[in-house]
Amino acid sequence: MRYVIIGAGAVGGTIGGRLAQAGREVVLVARGAHLEALRREGLRLVTPGGAETLRLPAVGGAAELGALLPGDVLVLAVKSQDTAAALTEWAALPGAQDTPVVCAQNGVSNERTALRLFPQVVAACVWLPATHLEPGVVVSHTAPLSGILTLGQYPGGVGAFTEQIASDLVAAGFDAPVAPDAMRWKYGKLLNNLGNALEALLGRDGLAGNEDLYLAVREEGERVLTAAGIDWATDEERMAVQADRMDVRPIPGYGRVGGSTWQSLSRGTGSVEADHLNGEIALLARLHGTVAPLNAQLQRLVRQFAAEGRAPGSLTAAGLRELPAQESGQAATR
Repeated sequence: MRYVIIGAGAVGGTIGGRLAQAGREVVLVARGAHLEALRREGLRLVTPGGAETLRLPAVGGAAELGALLPGDVLVLAVKSQDTAAALTEWAALPGAQDTPVVCAQNGVSNERTALRLFPQVVAACVWLPATHLEPGVVVSHTAPLSGILTLGQYPGGVGAFTEQIASDLVAAGFDAPVAPDAMRWKYGKLLNNLGNALEALLGRDGLAGNEDLYLAVREEGERVLTAAGIDWATDEERMAVQADRMDVRPIPGYGRVGGSTWQSLSRGTGSVEADHLNGEIALLARLHGTVAPLNAQLQRLVRQFAAEGRAPGSLTAAGLRELPAQESGQAATR
């Protein structure tokens, strides 16, 4: 199997780099300065066990690859706000209809988007602490496992190609449980990711002593999922799988600075995935006759930060608490 990693950033670069180290064929897809660095110098993958520069094929998009071959797997690792555009591009290639797509992303909307264009979609719940702030460099912070990716065919079940993908990921240093209810695990991850916006707005230091803010946002998310009749995997279930096999370990010169939304603001990308995290809760609330003012507020604030190019951590907890969290509309009167 050849793995085409669409979005070779923190998550995609770690998955692609580890697969390549395990002897699998990998093509990286990137853009801008990161693509230039990959072509010029290779992918520098930094882990607690050391650093290695991997010389891998790197392309800027589907047109450069030309066609998808039998046995190819598309690993979608772009941020959720970029999913539709990326999939539309790759679906136009010859061979696309026979190619499985693995959605290795936060959020729960990507799989549905992929299934509009590709008959074979794999949901992947990704627990993979990694950082990409410098072109050509990806840092994977955990050991002995580089991550846990729970896989399942979308919308449910287990396909033969899912088992093969899982086998390759295990060989590459990941745990890859195969579950017919992988989306249940992704909804559990969604609840955890509701704190990404808080981390981006306040910074990691700003979160210290203000854990009640995260708890309130998460409790609101749980209430909304319950109203929508959606089940999710609990933190206790996740920890039972993770155990002590995926510990964040210090890497000299490469501290764990922040999660995916924090990194997007730090790189000044101009967009963030809050619409598909906190915004997913706000959407479900509106669909099911309730409100989610805290998540709607965080969604708006992070979008504003991205549009204005503000640095992560430039809002204080006190400032956030002073802002009114309101969600008006018909749902509020029910």
